[in-house]
Amino acid sequence: MPKRILLAFGLVLLVACGGRAAVGPAATFPPEATADGRQPTATTTADGRQPTAAPTTTAAPAVFLPVLPGGAEATPTADSRPPTADPIATTDSGQPTAAPTTIAGGGQPTAESAPANPPPTPYVSNIPDFTPRPELGPSKLGIHVARPNSPAILAFVRAAHPAVVKGVDDLGFLAEVKAASPGTVTIGRLSVENQDYGGEPEAAAAALVAAQLPQLVQHPSVDYWEGWNEPDPNLDRMAWYARFEAERVRQLAAHGLRAAVGGFSAGVPELDEFVLFVPAIEAAQAHGGILTLHEYAAPDLTFLYGDPLPGYPTYPDRGPLMFRYRWFYRDVLEPRGLVVPLVISEAGIDGILGNRPGPQGLGWQDFQEFWVAQGWGPDGQTAFLNQLQWLDNEARQDDYLIGYALFTAGGGRAWETYELDSFLPRLAEYVVSQKP
Repeated sequence: MPKRILLAFGLVLLVACGGRAAVGPAATFPPEATADGRQPTATTTADGRQPTAAPTTTAAPAVFLPVLPGGAEATPTADSRPPTADPIATTDSGQPTAAPTTIAGGGQPTAESAPANPPPTPYVSNIPDFTPRPELGPSKLGIHVARPNSPAILAFVRAAHPAVVKGVDDLGFLAEVKAASPGTVTIGRLSVENQDYGGEPEAAAAALVAAQLPQLVQHPSVDYWEGWNEPDPNLDRMAWYARFEAERVRQLAAHGLRAAVGGFSAGVPELDEFVLFVPAIEAAQAHGGILTLHEYAAPDLTFLYGDPLPGYPTYPDRGPLMFRYRWFYRDVLEPRGLVVPLVISEAGIDGILGNRPGPQGLGWQDFQEFWVAQGWGPDGQTAFLNQLQWLDNEARQDDYLIGYALFTAGGGRAWETYELDSFLPRLAEYVVSQKP
């Protein structure tokens, strides 16, 4: 899950809203679909670039700023789960600030003279057309697996033959994934204890690959190997990280393995930072690698969709959270001829985003009642599926995108409200319905 960082946005008012709804009853899996190769069907222009709506420059809207108490960067807990404290306002020194008060008659501030807080502006979901569109080709929805501890995971794979499955640390199940669905792209990642930017980046990359290699070669069913999880090197360390990743690509290639570079968290990097990452993309392209990114939003998947990155024009088909990757491809990679395949290796609902609208909550299960009230669907699972259908319709228009790995299956107690287990039959039913 994302290590939360400060995003360069303004504040939106919180909306106090609903509790958590129970997960709806699981549907039965549809009949197993025949595995077949996934051919991209997106329409391209004459030069192979995806059509882009004309930009319109607008004033930057008021949006959210994810922070933790004291203004500090979010730091994962021992189990990599992000902290869940609600943000509070702080001064430049990091100390909480009290609400402003007025002075009665020029004297000392009085509680009675403090202005009343204005009522919060209700959040209204942006609900686009989510009608399934099988004419766009096979679904690009897959799953992230925290632990392969549920029979529902492989049942989903056998039924849906998903575009992508990602595993972390416990990777033996990916051999079963490949046996059941040879066309599924598999991503593997081994946890790295210290993601340290010190020293020469090439030496650091070589040391990491050497340490991991005995495990890597035990899993030939993994198509691509990620390195660090959710780095945020910022402008001052991005060149270092690009050299690190480029060397990791070369080290893996020397052993017949392919790399997934990047692994950036939701909401990062900024566009000028990503330009500095180009050397890693060049290495990935030269050695058959791919790019991976994470994308999350809350209280629903369309939050901030269509909003700009700070200082850039507004486009109707990208945003600072979901489909952020379109900024990187259309503004940086396509002009340079560096369109490498892409996997969104973690995706979904994540309420840890600070100063956002909607109810308190973390994973998708916490927002079901809110979604029903907003009109996303008659029940929580249908409301979630409708958002994913919209996501899938958009994703299938980018032929370089392999797929989205929804977070997470097999999460256990650590990721209880993110758990997809009971939802997988509904997801499989949809994925199968999109096959030609």
